[in-house]
This record gives sequence, structure tokens and C-alpha cells, in this order.
Amino acid sequence: MADIDPIAVIESCCRPGSRAHAIILAHGIQVRDKALEVARGLDLPPSRLEFIAQAALLHDIGIIATATPELGCHGSLPYVCHGEMGGRMLEARRLPQHARVCRTHVGVGLTAKEITERGLPLEPRDMLPLSLEEQIICYADKFFSKNGGRPREKSLEEVVAGLRRWGTGKVERFLSWHRAFGGRDGGGKV
Repeated sequence: MADIDPIAVIESCCRPGSRAHAIILAHGIQVRDKALEVARGLDLPPSRLEFIAQAALLHDIGIIATATPELGCHGSLPYVCHGEMGGRMLEARRLPQHARVCRTHVGVGLTAKEITERGLPLEPRDMLPLSLEEQIICYADKFFSKNGGRPREKSLEEVVAGLRRWGTGKVERFLSWHRAFGGRDGGGKV
């Protein structure tokens, strides 16, 4: 595993004190904490916990390249491209496993078919969370919004409702993780 300081990586891409920096960091901390809660429940060893902590903090770094002014991001790309851009940013830092987390967390993963059918501005290829670490981070991410407001964990019902608009396959994938990670029905708590 790479010995990195994820906060320093974020600060190298995003000006400390900016709205985007605050949102990326706050959201990353929420996702990290939730992902570590899940991972500890699965008795993962310290090296895997460290990777999860790092990758969870960095998973949304690519939003800085998107045109989402409500998040303090004034790039030129659509929001759906943030996973790919984050992947490129982390590959440039020789962090290929962290880059995969960026690419695979969007929408509980995307298939080449979905990208093509929806006309998404992405290379049509499968970007699905395959490793346990990727799945845990993707799962944890769905419980938190990047709205810059008061941190609040979504309930399981809210997460499922948000995924439902993208199809039953997304809901089924998420719920399979929820069961595998020891989740309980109701409340969204694991």
C-alpha cells in the first residue's frame, strides 16, 4: 500500500479554505468513518483499513474538475465525470488502487452498456466496484450527500429511493452489500 497523506493530496488539488476543499474533506471524512465502521465489523486487517481510510478521503477529489458551482467547483466537465477525473488525478500520483475507487464509486458502479445507453460523457467500459474495499467505500458513500450543509446520514430508505431512479439493478447491488456488510433494515445504520 502506498504511504500517502490524503489530506495533502486534497490540498494539492484544491485550495484550503475554499468551499470545494471544505466539501471534499467533510464528505470524505463522513464516508471514511462509515466505511471504517463497516470494515471493522468485517474484521479486516490494519493494512486494509488504512487503504480504506485513504481511498475514502480521496474518492471525490475529481469533483474539482466539474462544473458544479454549488459545490465550489468551477471546472468544465459534467458531474458524472468526477470519478474518471479523480482516477486520472490519482493515477498521475501513482496511486492506481485509489484511482480505481474514484472510478468505480459513481452510482454504485457503471457498466459500458449503461454508459452507452444513457449517453454519458464517459468512455464506455465497465467501472464496477469489484474488490471488497471498493464495495465498502461505494456503499458508505451512498449514505452522505455533498450539500455543504449539516452532516446527516441518510436512512436506508432514502438511499434506496435515490438509487431507484437509476433502476432496480442499482438498488439490488446496494442492498446485497447492505446484507453482506451486516446492515439492518431501517435507519441506514450498520
